Amino acid sequence: VHVINDDAVRWLESNADVYDAIVVDFPDPTNFGLGRLYSVPVFRLLARHLSENGYAVIQSTSPYFAPHAYWTIIATLHEAGLNTWPYHCYVPSFGDWGFVIAGKRRDFTVPTHYSVPTRWLDAQTAAEMFHFPADMP
Repeated sequence: VHVINDDAVRWLESNADVYDAIVVDFPDPTNFGLGRLYSVPVFRLLARHLSENGYAVIQSTSPYFAPHAYWTIIATLHEAGLNTWPYHCYVPSFGDWGFVIAGKRRDFTVPTHYSVPTRWLDAQTAAEMFHFPADMP
């Protein structure tokens, strides 16, 4: 695991490394400056750093409390040329929280088993994270 704690845009612009997995935990896009992080140019930079078979997971606000912001992030990733698989789960300090898996590949399969012990995650729970109820447009 290689953790990078730096200005995201500056790092993406100045680095050429390619990864199989990228975890993006930007602050919520609550103002114009932070909203820039969730833009087509930044997501295109992110795509340059993903291997052909790699995936990124992006924290994407709450699909319940901020559905417009959540689905706009997903549309922006599409516009940047990435395929997406949105999901959500309950985070104790935040409530129902949204994420998205993005990649160059067109396929993604929700895992049905894990090679490491998990306390809360199983095949049923994982599958349910990719389901959005009718009251969560």
